[in-house]
Amino acid sequence: MTIILVLLAIIMATVIGWLLRQSLSSEPWNANDPVENQPGRGVLNVDPAKIGLWSFMAVVTSLFALFMSAYMMRMNLGDWRPLTEPVLLWANTAVLVLASFAFQLARNAATRGQLTAVKTWLLIGGVSTALFLLGQLVAWQQLNAAGYYLTSNPANAFFYLLTALHGLHLLGGMWVWGRTTIRALSGANVESVCLSVELCTVYWHYLLLVWIGLFGLLLST
Repeated sequence: MTIILVLLAIIMATVIGWLLRQSLSSEPWNANDPVENQPGRGVLNVDPAKIGLWSFMAVVTSLFALFMSAYMMRMNLGDWRPLTEPVLLWANTAVLVLASFAFQLARNAATRGQLTAVKTWLLIGGVSTALFLLGQLVAWQQLNAAGYYLTSNPANAFFYLLTALHGLHLLGGMWVWGRTTIRALSGANVESVCLSVELCTVYWHYLLLVWIGLFGLLLST
């Protein structure tokens, strides 16, 4: 339970800190037009898409916290037999770190108006994410080959559930990444994709933190 609370605190502190930094850096009090004359903006001059993403991440955080709490409680029962995590998960983690790093570089390039660099780093980020998901499937196959079936033990079921839930959220992000990348490759102005790149970057950083928390929990039990 302590691990879950610490993870939750780290994730929420990261999200809230990013929110405050974005809100303060927007400097609505220095804007040329009053906030009330800027369509689609709130009192903090924050884009509605950002508010939507923060709200979604708050819900996802609660969801993962509930599953991780259930994991911690279930493992105390007598029929719990921990599985041996595939070594491949370490490589998958490194690939996801690379994806998050690539999205950060894409965001930096977007803020500087460098469309070519945005395209390059978006492609690297997307390919790295696809490799991570493929690696997770290979890890599942390795576990099945070793006799760790989904229904044979509660620990196995939780492993597949947690990794699948994380993978599904990445797949949802890939849909947004695909739309953003297509727009960038089709020659859209960098300003028109800047917000989408920023949202993707924040989401990938968030899911990287979630995965590190999940991986740490699985390794420690």
